[in-house]
Order: sequence, then C-alpha cells, then structure tokens
Amino acid sequence: MKPIEMFPVLAADLTEVDRVIRARLGSEVALINTVGEYIISAGGKRMRPVLLLLMARALNYAGDQHHLLAAVVEFIHTATLLHDDVVDESALRRGRQTANAAFGNAASVLVGDFLYSRAFQMMVEANDMRVMKVLSDATNVIAEGEVLQLINCNDPDVDESRYLQVIRYKTARLFEAAAQLGAILADAPAEIEAGAAEYGRRLGTAFQLVDDVLDYSGVTADIGKNVGDDLREGKPTLPLIHVMANGTTAERDLVREAIINGHTEQFEPIMAAIARTGALDYARERARLEAQAASEAIADLPASDFKQALLYFSTYSIRRDR
Repeated sequence: MKPIEMFPVLAADLTEVDRVIRARLGSEVALINTVGEYIISAGGKRMRPVLLLLMARALNYAGDQHHLLAAVVEFIHTATLLHDDVVDESALRRGRQTANAAFGNAASVLVGDFLYSRAFQMMVEANDMRVMKVLSDATNVIAEGEVLQLINCNDPDVDESRYLQVIRYKTARLFEAAAQLGAILADAPAEIEAGAAEYGRRLGTAFQLVDDVLDYSGVTADIGKNVGDDLREGKPTLPLIHVMANGTTAERDLVREAIINGHTEQFEPIMAAIARTGALDYARERARLEAQAASEAIADLPASDFKQALLYFSTYSIRRDR
C-alpha cells in the first residue's frame, strides 16, 4: 500500500514532497540521475517523511518548510540504504535488484554520497540552527550505528542490549529526528517536543524489531528482499539472540556456527529452533511494547485527524507483513 493510501489526510503534503524529491534529485551528471530515478521509482513506504509531516500537522504547523525537510529526511534514509546494500552485498530490495546489483558498488556509494550532500544543502535552506543540529547529529549517529552493526556481524555473543543499541543508532534515530523536526517547525513547547522525539524513537525501534522478525517469517514477494538475508550476512538479530539465550546446547551450537560463518545451509533447523523457543513471539512482544510506549508519548497532543493517524502509525508498525 502506498503512503498516500495509508494516510489520506496527508495526500496534498505527500504529493508536494514527491515533487520536491524529484526536483532536487536532479544533477548535471547523467549517472546520478539514472541511479537516483531507479531508487525513487522503486517506491517505498516513506515512513520517515510521513512521520515528520504528521507531527507537524498534529501540532498545527501552517508553513511549508515541512515539505523541504521531509524530502531531506528521505534523502538521508535513501543514502543509508545505498551504502547498506553495498556493505551487506544485498541483491534485492523492494522487490527488485538493489542499485549496487544493477549499477555496481562504486556508483551506489558515490550516489549515496551525493544524496547526503544534497540533503545538507537543502537543510541549510531552512535557516534554523536547531533543525541543522538535529539532522546533523542524527546523520552522525546513524553512521556510528552502521559501524556498530559491522562490529556485531559474525559475533554470536552479541546480547540483547548490544542489539538494541544498534537499532537505536542505525534505525530509530532518524525516526526520532523526523518526529522532533515536526515539533520544532511547529514551535512546540519543550515537553511536547520531547514526547515527539520519544514517539519517533519508540516507533523506529518497533519497526526494526518487526523487520527482523519478517526476515524469518515473511515471504520474499511481500517483504521485497530475500528471506534469511540477516542470517546469510551473519547478523545476530533478536530471534537468534533469543535462541542463544533459551535454546538447547545443540540449538545454540547450530546458531553460533551459522552466525560465525554467515550462511543459510542450516536454515530449516534454525527455523525449527526459533519456533521451539518462541523467538518470533518474543520479538513481536518487544515490538508491541515499543509501539505502545510510542502512543503513550503523544498523549498530550491535541485531538485531531493527524493525531489519530500517528496512533494508527504505531499500530501499523507491528501489524504489517512487509
């Protein structure tokens, strides 16, 4: 389902954000245009821009800077995906070849750099030091999260706290920034801005937890990437961490060997261990608690269709299948 169908209350805003994205993606360098159009045309849920738009509107923002900053957030997110896919050697995203598979690693990395720098050009136009600080800090923390994830790869001794740290740095921080920017644009009181930031952080954490569940329970055609990619990449996500903490000696040995070597030859026995230990249910429950906390964080927002959409967003984050 497209964002405009999920959030009809944002129809006009999302149309304008799409216009800004396409207008600002342009370059005199043909390859940048080709790769950029390839990525943007792949679609995507645009969750981070939606979050910024909803929060700004829920706080009665009446300007037009939210369109610019929503596009900035999407550019930063897209740049991280380009770099992620190169690092992870991924071949499939959103149901088709990744940019690195289609155009090569060098083009993907360099176009990712272009998107980062274009995002920073655009954020300066907002002429607001707080906006620039939130976005620059978030971008830096995301990079730290990428390095932390790299350190954790092929390490079977990663525990839940280390795993959650990566999520909060790598994924939740941009959700947090998007929601906080909506509050900043609306000149919201400090306590409301803090609640918006917590909403984004909790929502982003719930999203990633469900993504990690879907890597073991989804269908490739639905989730748009290959099931089992996390295991192939040696990523110790929560389902595997739960097996390591609660499985039998044989199950722990099986998972340990798979994480260290990053392969899926034993995928079926590992899936059996995940099922026997209730690992997916455990991870989904953790996601549900994060989504609940997200909803509670915006309790003081005034009643509106936009607030209702934010509450729906929390529910959607844990009920989705892609």
